[in-house]
Amino acid sequence: QVQLVESGGGLVQAGGSLRLSCAASGRSFSSLTMGWFRQAPGKEREFVSVSYYDGRTNYADSVLGRFTISRDYVKNTVFLQMNSLKPEDTAVYSCAANQWRLTNHPRDYDYWGQGTQVTVSS
Repeated sequence: QVQLVESGGGLVQAGGSLRLSCAASGRSFSSLTMGWFRQAPGKEREFVSVSYYDGRTNYADSVLGRFTISRDYVKNTVFLQMNSLKPEDTAVYSCAANQWRLTNHPRDYDYWGQGTQVTVSS
């Protein structure tokens, strides 16, 4: 089993920045694909970014160029640096993990954190 704990959410003005963190435990961190997803009120959960177990990364078109995903293999933590935030980025952001898969789809993720609220004011 994998346990995930997110932190770093909050309230920020449009154009501002936040950095989310997700600490993982329970499995070899290097075996994990680590994804970020978000869900806004009344909308479906959507893919944001992913750090695949093989070291590659991917981003949703809506955040490309503004968000950066990275991971610390010593602290077993994945980060999402969010810059130039927009009101439409407002959502609950969740960290998710799976082992040995290259995927962006929520249904392919087995482990989920509790979520952290990001609110961007206009």
